[in-house]
Amino acid sequence: MMLRAGTAVTCLACRSLLSPRMGLRVGVPVQKLHPLSRAIHHRYSNANAQRTPHRTAARHFTSLSRLPPRTHKYRYGGQGGHGYQQHRTFWVARLATRLLKLRYLVLGSAVGGGYTAKKTYEDWKDSLPDLSEYTWVVPDFVWELSEQIDLEKLASALPELPDAEELAKLIPDLEKIGENFTFLKGLLSTESPADSALNAPEAPVAAATAATTAASAESGGDKQYKKTSDKEKIDQLQEELLRSQMKYQRMLERLEKENKELRKVVLQKDDKGIHQRKVKKSLIDLYSEVLDILSDYDSNYNTQDHLPRVVVVGDQSAGKTSVLEMIAQARIFPRGSGEMMTRSPVKVTLSEGPHHVAMFKDSSREFDLSKEEDLAALRHEIELRMRKSVKDGQTVSAETISLSVKGPGIQRMVLVDLPGVISTVTAGMASDTKETIFSISKAYMQNPNAIILCIQDGSVDAERSIVTDLVSQMDPQGKRTIFVLTKVDLAEKNLSSPSRIQQIIEGKLFPMKALGYFAVVTGKGSSSESIDSIKDYEEDFFQGSRLLRDGMLKAHQVTTKNLSLAVSDCFWKMVRESVEQQADAFKASRFNLETEWKNNYPRLRELDRNELFEKAKNEILDEVISLSQVTPKHWESILQKKLWERVSTHVIENIYLPAAQTMDSGTFNTTVDIKLKQWTDKQLPHKALEVAWETLQEEFARFMAEYKGKDQDDIFDKLKEAVKDESIKRHKWNERAMDSLRVIQHNALEDRSITDKPQWDAAIQFMEETLQSRLKDTESVITDMVGPDWKQRWMHWTNRTPEQHVRNETKNELERLLKLQEEHTAYLANDEVTTVRKNLEARGVEVDPVLIKDTWHQLYRRHFLQKALGHCNLCRRGFYYYQRHFVDSELECNDIVLFWRIQRMLVITANTLRQQLTNTEVRRLEKNVKEVLEDFGEDTEKKTQLITGRRVQLAEDLKKVREIQEKLEAFIEALHKEK
Repeated sequence: MMLRAGTAVTCLACRSLLSPRMGLRVGVPVQKLHPLSRAIHHRYSNANAQRTPHRTAARHFTSLSRLPPRTHKYRYGGQGGHGYQQHRTFWVARLATRLLKLRYLVLGSAVGGGYTAKKTYEDWKDSLPDLSEYTWVVPDFVWELSEQIDLEKLASALPELPDAEELAKLIPDLEKIGENFTFLKGLLSTESPADSALNAPEAPVAAATAATTAASAESGGDKQYKKTSDKEKIDQLQEELLRSQMKYQRMLERLEKENKELRKVVLQKDDKGIHQRKVKKSLIDLYSEVLDILSDYDSNYNTQDHLPRVVVVGDQSAGKTSVLEMIAQARIFPRGSGEMMTRSPVKVTLSEGPHHVAMFKDSSREFDLSKEEDLAALRHEIELRMRKSVKDGQTVSAETISLSVKGPGIQRMVLVDLPGVISTVTAGMASDTKETIFSISKAYMQNPNAIILCIQDGSVDAERSIVTDLVSQMDPQGKRTIFVLTKVDLAEKNLSSPSRIQQIIEGKLFPMKALGYFAVVTGKGSSSESIDSIKDYEEDFFQGSRLLRDGMLKAHQVTTKNLSLAVSDCFWKMVRESVEQQADAFKASRFNLETEWKNNYPRLRELDRNELFEKAKNEILDEVISLSQVTPKHWESILQKKLWERVSTHVIENIYLPAAQTMDSGTFNTTVDIKLKQWTDKQLPHKALEVAWETLQEEFARFMAEYKGKDQDDIFDKLKEAVKDESIKRHKWNERAMDSLRVIQHNALEDRSITDKPQWDAAIQFMEETLQSRLKDTESVITDMVGPDWKQRWMHWTNRTPEQHVRNETKNELERLLKLQEEHTAYLANDEVTTVRKNLEARGVEVDPVLIKDTWHQLYRRHFLQKALGHCNLCRRGFYYYQRHFVDSELECNDIVLFWRIQRMLVITANTLRQQLTNTEVRRLEKNVKEVLEDFGEDTEKKTQLITGRRVQLAEDLKKVREIQEKLEAFIEALHKEK
């Protein structure tokens, strides 16, 4: 091989590889070399130095390995020194003394100097770093070159060759090259570290360039080298540089893979002790919890959520989801060809863990992302949640789905995948879909600390992009935007001008600005591709891409791996810069809320909606339990009274009055028995159960009202009313109780045996009270019909209406008829109606026959009730005749027996219902109330509707702000510890 390099190119280390007798013929100046290579390899070069290259390099390298020799300065000049005087006496003693002194001086100087030199060398050696870890910096072909080529044999064989002297002038000094290879190996060995290696991180590239240049120079000769154009040499250098970069990129990936496996083992060992000690949440998990709380927080104090998150936006089908999947290292999202799949925002929290798993925020199920079944189940679950969040008639939803993904080697960050921006609403979409997507995207991007990951499809014309204009509006300076060009493989294949891609990546084509620009490839477009196959395809593409080879793209701007690292670094930088400011904002908000609470509710505890619900729940259950403390006497009294109010009309109108119209006692009793049997079979049990259920409700409400009068908070009124109504709605009375109650009531009504005088008197009293009540009601009806009498008209200056005047005249006429016939039946005959009408017409009163009958009904009813009350007084002494079955007596008191039977039925029914209430229904009601309270407790929307007010909202805000502040402080503390 022959090395041909110019003096303006080579550095001191490079000149050591050349023979001092060689000519330097390459015309590439130092400024044309790679900047890092020039800065590192030529940092000691001096264009004005006129030194021999070989000696300068040797002196430079030897100065790193040993201390420079110290020059000795003699105290005395010349051979004997100055001031030498000969002494004639005692010269033997003086000689011996000087010899002894010189011995001690030499010995002491040797010992002290050796110790000092050793200590100085050890200190200097310890101050240098261990460069054994940097052996990878030197490319492999350098080591292989020094091992495969025996430079000593080649140097010894040169003199034997013909024209050896001429050949020696053309080739480098192989002995010196061998020495420098040996020195380079020792330079990076553990035994002799050197400071120059630390300052040369790009030595492989420079060495590879020098070796390539030397190889081409040696193989081609002087004539061929002169013909090589500068462009070809630059192309060769760039190709070798790219090859070296890709080689070390693969090396880094291999090391990262090994590191990932080691970290996985460490995390698995740490995971074994998870049940033996308290689990410490990771930094990203703490941050994700804060974001989850903030997503549900609505503050009235303008404390907005400005915490950083990575917002992924892009046109529909631009590859947003694919990029996110490459970052998460799993195909976790549902996929479709051209169809809108992302229908709601998906917040993905990425963190490192021993196993590659995913989990929803509101679920405990873990999806193993290494198994295809779990991946399919996860995609299906995400799709179901998206469709469930979309309301009827809508296409997209603003409801966020929260998901966490853990795995070895995953970069920690929080990303939000938004629905793709569309330009046209197609069939099947809601008319406001485009505006809704824009509003959702703007809501996330307007956060001043949000990192916008703008995804642009590289396979379509840049002018068709919509998202770039939207991003430019939200971040005009591009201080928090990262631009990602996807499908670069299709772009390179389809575009006739590759420089257009370069313009996009350099930010010259779009008006938008960005922090960084990246180009990625997310597969061949098949949904069945695995993440590993996509990575391999992406690496192979960029390795052979002329975009990278021609310098249009930089190596750090390609692959999703570099994108993930850059986004993660940017995310954590933004978090560190803004999290404390956000914590201060919530601290101020907390102070405002606490001040408002102290001023408005100084004597009340800060109970949020859930705590208030628990308090109300306990009060309601206490009120239900109070029903069991009601005495049996109270139950029976209420039930008996309410049941008689419900059935009294039917008994008087449909049973007693028709039976009383009969002429003898046998017909009366027969009529009564038939009507009581019909009533018991059809109506009475139903009426009794209705009365019992209403009584239970009224007592429940009464206890609630009494409790409210003590210390109850009126904030619970709506909740208690809703619980009561829902419990009553759910309550079903036992149907078998109705059948048994029917039998009991039938037996009670069939009994006619009054055993003693008190029961007889009680029946008479019950009958009198009932008839007097009915008579009072009838009198009131008649008064309303005929209007005020003369006294009321005189006292209150009121007059009758024409209708009342007609009814009054009709009443007077009917009363004369009734006075003439006191035993008249309940109904008027037609001829009697005609007679009354003609008598009234004779007095100038026009009257309708229907009005005559209605008036007659009320007058006869009053007449009958008055007679019945008189009969009750006669029957007070009739118990003796009753015992003799009214034999040889004109007094008949069958109506008293009827009312006794009714009264006894009421007592027995009330007792039966009371037993059923206290033994069964109260407990069932308590169970229903508990179920209703449990259902309401799980329904957040229901609690929000029933427990309202500024006090509740203020307590809710206080709780949320305190929780957010505490979690932010815990996160900031963990963040400082990680620093």
